[in-house]
Amino acid sequence: MMDTSTLTGKLVRLKALEIEKHAAALERWVQDSEYSRLLNIEPAALWPAKQMQEWFEKEFKADTIFFGIHSLEDDRLIGDTTLGGFDWTAGNAWVGIGLGEREYWGKGYGTDAMRLVLRFAFRELNLNRVSLDVFEYNPRGIRSYENAGFKHEGRGRSWLMRDGRRWDMVYMGILRSEWKELQRQKKD
Repeated sequence: MMDTSTLTGKLVRLKALEIEKHAAALERWVQDSEYSRLLNIEPAALWPAKQMQEWFEKEFKADTIFFGIHSLEDDRLIGDTTLGGFDWTAGNAWVGIGLGEREYWGKGYGTDAMRLVLRFAFRELNLNRVSLDVFEYNPRGIRSYENAGFKHEGRGRSWLMRDGRRWDMVYMGILRSEWKELQRQKKD
């Protein structure tokens, strides 16, 4: 039986995806063009909840772990996170995260959620490495990932056209040994 504290942080709790509830939240979140431009390379698309639900059911297969991010104070669904792209032989995976409720941006909720995903990845899944990519124009996201322990590993130069200019894709990663050292430092 999994220790439920693994999925509970200081500000948020990770919960299993409730497709219908999540699709309705995403329908609202994608109305915010800033949310869309921080998460997707495609131009913003306004999808109705039913289409979102169909997309979830089709796209997220058994090899993707999907959590809803809920605030501890009121259990409100404020975002989501995924672990996928698993290479079980090497012990590697990719993580993605997004907070859809703007009032939670820049207040540590995303960092808390990322720390929980990493705890899950390294403790429960016994992974060795977790990777992510983030657009250069998302400095708040980059700081959050750095605060969770991710290191810069490279760039895809001029990877994306947005706002009439070219932006880099920033690649970041964290190793199990680095995560364990961060846990050790917290105890000292």
